[in-house]
Amino acid sequence: MFICIRTNMDLITNKVTLDLSFSIPGDYLSEYENVTEHPDGVQYICENEKNPLHLFHTVFQPLVYGVVFLLGLTGNGLLLTVLLKRRSNLRITEIYLLHLALADLLLLFTFPFAVTQGAAGWLFGTFLCKLLGLINRLNLMCGSLLLACISVDRYLAIVHAIPSVQARRPRTVHLTCGLLWLICLSVTIPNTVFLSVEKEVSDPTRLSCDYHNYGIHASNWLLTSRFLTHLLCFFLPLAIMGYCYTSIIITLCQSQRSLEKQGAIRLALLVTLVFCLCWLPYNITVFMHTLVVLGVMPEQDCHAHDTLNRALLVTESIGFSHCCLNPILYAFIGVRFRRDLLQLLAKTKCLRACLSGLQRKSLNRMSITEAITTTTSSQYI
Repeated sequence: MFICIRTNMDLITNKVTLDLSFSIPGDYLSEYENVTEHPDGVQYICENEKNPLHLFHTVFQPLVYGVVFLLGLTGNGLLLTVLLKRRSNLRITEIYLLHLALADLLLLFTFPFAVTQGAAGWLFGTFLCKLLGLINRLNLMCGSLLLACISVDRYLAIVHAIPSVQARRPRTVHLTCGLLWLICLSVTIPNTVFLSVEKEVSDPTRLSCDYHNYGIHASNWLLTSRFLTHLLCFFLPLAIMGYCYTSIIITLCQSQRSLEKQGAIRLALLVTLVFCLCWLPYNITVFMHTLVVLGVMPEQDCHAHDTLNRALLVTESIGFSHCCLNPILYAFIGVRFRRDLLQLLAKTKCLRACLSGLQRKSLNRMSITEAITTTTSSQYI
């Protein structure tokens, strides 16, 4: 049961100033978990016999992150392996997919550390705190922008039917991806300055990897980082994807390729819908949490405070699940990728016998499908 203790503002102002911090990597939850503010300007400290987020940190988060980690590692690992096997002969969209798989894999490798911090506190030292905080934000941002680049490439290939102009040459695409990585790195590198390891406010026996350094400057950077995350990880990619896929759908509806356009239209809608469903709840929740931190939208009680923190954990987990869906949406449905994947698996000694018959049937079926559905767009799309 919660106990809300009314405390004089003057007596705790200094303490709250020092205690307000936000957990990284993996989420934007804060040590503000046990401190809330009433609309009349009086601070309240919410205490309970059991940590309201303990069940989420010890059961929900490990379960969801574990499933996403295994599925994402398998899917992106297979995608990366297949693409690297013929890296000298990659098509334009496949180059973007190569960078996307790398970004998703690096993001996934931060999950075990985030789960450990939620369950037992930060155990890995200051260097890994800074490094993993950087990797988490860098690859999340870069992955979202790469999805936007893939939609632009589809737009150029289908709407404008320009398969080989300067904008779609492999050299230009590699330079574009390299520039994208550099931009994302420059935006996220301040995380390494403000992240540090200190004792948690609510439990001094545990350490946390948070925005502890430089006080108010760290809080200002957190708010700036949230704005950049909203813009570069969601709204900008969603706007680009929405425009490009809408144009693609209109073009295909006006074309005579009735067999190919139905699948392409469904896929374009699915890609945009999945991205929106995965990341919209998290962006809305983080925005509400930011308004609470700034005092624009004060919480009414401790229950509302804990509900918002739970919503942050749940919606963030939903958002991160998108990185294990990317290989399915962008590669596994493609005829050419399935063929290459089966050929790769067939070379594995333990799978050769059981896959030989399936591979022959699949290749025969794929050859017919490929002849019917050849299009100006990539076979992976």
